[in-house]
Amino acid sequence: MADKTTSSSSAASAKAQDSTKKVGLIGLVGIVISAMIGGGIYSLPQNMAQDASAGAIIIAWVVTGIGIWFIANTFRILSAARPELTNGLYTYAEKGFGKLIGFFVAYGYWICNCFALVAYSVLVMATLNYFVPDFTGGNNIPSIIGGSIITWVMYLLALQGAKQTSFLNIIGTIGKLLPVAIFILAVATVFKLSVFMEGFWGMHGTIDLSFTWDNVMPQVQATMLVTLWLFLGIEGAVVVSGKAKSQAAVRKATTIGFLVTLALYIIVSLLPLGVYSQADIGTMANPSMAAIMLDKFGKWGEIMVNAGVIISVLSSWLVWMLMLGEMPLAASKSGIFPKAFTKENKKGSPSTSLLWTTIVVQAVLLISFFIGSNAWTTMISITSVMALPCYLFCTLFLFKIAIKKEYPQGIFASRNMAVFTGAAGSLYGLWLVYAAGLNYLMVACIVYAIGLPLYIVGVRQHDPKAKLFAKTSDKVIVAVVMVLGIAGLIYSVVTFGHVKI
Repeated sequence: MADKTTSSSSAASAKAQDSTKKVGLIGLVGIVISAMIGGGIYSLPQNMAQDASAGAIIIAWVVTGIGIWFIANTFRILSAARPELTNGLYTYAEKGFGKLIGFFVAYGYWICNCFALVAYSVLVMATLNYFVPDFTGGNNIPSIIGGSIITWVMYLLALQGAKQTSFLNIIGTIGKLLPVAIFILAVATVFKLSVFMEGFWGMHGTIDLSFTWDNVMPQVQATMLVTLWLFLGIEGAVVVSGKAKSQAAVRKATTIGFLVTLALYIIVSLLPLGVYSQADIGTMANPSMAAIMLDKFGKWGEIMVNAGVIISVLSSWLVWMLMLGEMPLAASKSGIFPKAFTKENKKGSPSTSLLWTTIVVQAVLLISFFIGSNAWTTMISITSVMALPCYLFCTLFLFKIAIKKEYPQGIFASRNMAVFTGAAGSLYGLWLVYAAGLNYLMVACIVYAIGLPLYIVGVRQHDPKAKLFAKTSDKVIVAVVMVLGIAGLIYSVVTFGHVKI
């Protein structure tokens, strides 16, 4: 009897200790917001105005808000319908469409966000140039050295684990939102409706254009990669759901994070158009928030925004390091990444995954030196395009389980809602593929094709007798990926120097 009591007490103690290592609602909200609101919000006025007028921006946010909500709702519903599938994107794709598709989602998500971390490096070093000259462009030699140092420091911090760093995430979230809130309040005091309405649908010389689909839709389409980039990280709570206190907290954090960031993005992109013309904002140097604050409120405003960029990017950088370590870990445990990726340290951090993430970021960081002045735009565009399949297969998985009646009863969303959410989210994903343009799609094809050897090694290590491509559909997918990869390489070589990427 005493033995049973001791055993029961030990089990309860272990469970309690495990619970203390889990991330709660506030920590999850911090992860979601920090993952989405990086340095991009500080350049948002210029990024949107360079391609779109006020009216087109409003339509773009309506399209994006609805589309991203379907993606966010997909994650909310799946966390309730399939709560056993922690770590999100990869596990949804693998359960729905097999190991090969699961691999491409895990690999694509991992690599595309390594590009995102390099974009962060470019932005933070370019912003540091304001305080410490010599980091011009964010990808010159001093910038590469500085970015490399930060990358390895973030690796060491990420090794401490999600729970241990959740406090830093919360502080970072507050630090990044404060300058944005001050910007909004300050610019609101000089906002003029007459300025906002001038050129509402665009200008041709000095003539106001009226609404026509031929005029407005190209403007809307041109903003799609920017808006998608801004919402990368909406899945943040789902990706670390294995370390969350509950799936209910995951759903709440996703909703809160989405609504807060959408509201901020809409206000920040539209408010300056009541102070300046679209043409003026579209030609501002980034971060354009700093240019606006300097012009209207003086040096203190410029300093505040530039400091905010650095705090914001560093906070998001740490969150993404934490998230990126989880995906290869889950994939390795499922037998499609090499065995080494399953290693975790004493604090529960995926140490090998984090190490290889850092190595990949370091390699891409070195490559960014050769891109020239377009490094920031190139990195965020590649990131956005490579993320598309990851989101698309999650929405398709929800649609699949809903129409096949694998959908459970008694959860917060009805089966019909799940069908509609999955279908609408998938259509939005396909629209984004169309809007992305050929250049970046070709680059994505190359990167996906390069990843196939990793799948082969992973499967062979876990089961030497396993069939690599058991189904006919797997063989077709591999053939298509290889053909597109080769086509992408040829396209890139032929167009290099002639087409801007």
